[in-house]
Amino acid sequence: EPPSSRARPEMAAWRLWAVLAALRAGWCLLPQAGYLHPDEFFQSPEVMAGDILNLQVYYPWEFHSSSPCRTVVFPLMTSGVTYWVVKYLQQLDICSSCINSYTLLVSPRLLFTIFSFVLDYSVYLLAPSWEADPWKALVLLAGSYVTLVFYTRTFTNTLEGLLFALLLVLVSSNKSDSSSVKPTSSPLIGIVTTAGFFNRPTFLAFALMPLLYWAGLNVDSQKSIKTIINPLLKLITCACFTAVVFITADTLYFTSMGLDNFYSIKKSSLFDVIAQLNHKMVVTPLNFLSYNLNPHNLAQHGSHPRVTHFTVNGIMLFGILHILAIGAGFKMLKKYIYQLMRIKSYYRGSPRVFVHSEGNPKLLLFYFVPLAFLSLFSHQEPRFLIPLILPLVLFNTSQNRAMKWKPVIIIFNVLGALVFGWLHQGGLIPCLFHLEHLMHSPGSSNHTRHYTLLFAHTYMPPRSLLNIKKRDTNIEVIDMAGSEEETLCQTLGQQAKNFTCNDCHFFVIIPGTVRATITKCGVLLKNETLIFPHLSMEDPPQISFLFSENWRSQLGLYILQLGRDH
Repeated sequence: EPPSSRARPEMAAWRLWAVLAALRAGWCLLPQAGYLHPDEFFQSPEVMAGDILNLQVYYPWEFHSSSPCRTVVFPLMTSGVTYWVVKYLQQLDICSSCINSYTLLVSPRLLFTIFSFVLDYSVYLLAPSWEADPWKALVLLAGSYVTLVFYTRTFTNTLEGLLFALLLVLVSSNKSDSSSVKPTSSPLIGIVTTAGFFNRPTFLAFALMPLLYWAGLNVDSQKSIKTIINPLLKLITCACFTAVVFITADTLYFTSMGLDNFYSIKKSSLFDVIAQLNHKMVVTPLNFLSYNLNPHNLAQHGSHPRVTHFTVNGIMLFGILHILAIGAGFKMLKKYIYQLMRIKSYYRGSPRVFVHSEGNPKLLLFYFVPLAFLSLFSHQEPRFLIPLILPLVLFNTSQNRAMKWKPVIIIFNVLGALVFGWLHQGGLIPCLFHLEHLMHSPGSSNHTRHYTLLFAHTYMPPRSLLNIKKRDTNIEVIDMAGSEEETLCQTLGQQAKNFTCNDCHFFVIIPGTVRATITKCGVLLKNETLIFPHLSMEDPPQISFLFSENWRSQLGLYILQLGRDH
């Protein structure tokens, strides 16, 4: 509920939070054009679009039955649910064209945006327990571009952050009441921890300190061994039951019952289901760990220095808040070392031994311990750290640390939102919208046309947004990724030889920074469309060109239609 009118600063903070919350929802519906990483599509919406809507999609290797590394439960509960709703709305003739590129993009994102307010509610509940002002913490959270951009996208990291927030709420539920641990918390803690582990096994790094904190509260508040063990047994029992649910669902999905038959399990007998489970049990987190603990596998996705999270990614995501946390951490560490050095000089238990620490060291542990564990792996991406926004916001709101840096925080988050929510690979999704509209226009449906879509030097295009049915063989998508000029020209030449029919249409999608490559290939251009803006960090624009008359081409994505003559 909003604060009372007598508290004017709190009322102003509540209104600001409401504006930022509306911005979060509105920008999702607009929609956001920025494309952060292929995983936002290929770990959930792309797979579910193929399974539920029968669209042509690209199944990533994690969802192949030979190497299942991702649980299917969360994709089914998120993107799967939204696509089922869209599918049945169209079948019921409530809307004749419910399934289109816009709904395919926005419906899963909208659900994640709704879920993101779990983070806000968690901050509101936790702030008083950690000596932070609830409404200032909410404004800091809602104004962060991490919340506006990352928490409205269909990442497994987003779900990891929401589950981490729920876990912090559960373990902190009795912080202000030292009488006893609430009896309902231990089963829920077991469920949330196991669900987080199956979503991303790295969740254990985030859960470690909250679980130790809960165990400490449990031990301190109980009088006997029995009352200490009972919550732990409840936690383990619920964790095991949750694991069985995930393993059963994943096994039925990935084994010979298969992708196409998973949704017809109800037609199978219980004996068939049990036999299938006994045949081959699929435990996706173990496969995930087996793959990612191999340095050679991680090297294929990119290797980074072990300090990347501390020195680059933390600052890229959280800016001055990360720097303030590092500064406070070093101060606390220095004071605790001072205590250890001086402790022998004083009587045991003397208050003079203990040096007062500014801030709550537990929140710093909730922040830095997961960050340290994630830094052990050579593959380090910024999005891996987005669950840490909650303890960081709580820590920096306590004692008004962030207030001194308000202008810096505002400028940083405005720039972050524009770059990652609008500019970064920002032409690709509008391009897919344009191509989907072109291929499904009334003129295209009257007679058969063949389309070849070649993407070069862009992120992997989510084919689901093109809204192509699996039975439609007249549309071919070629992803050249970051191919060299020679390879690209060779492919264009081969495709041009097959470009013979009257109703064949060949499009090349390429950033403006490398558009000259197509000219060098010697192909005939029939038409071109520029989509603005599009920033490719893999092929960044030259600064000098940004001040020329053709600066828009450097920050654009071209859709080039090739002519028939070669």
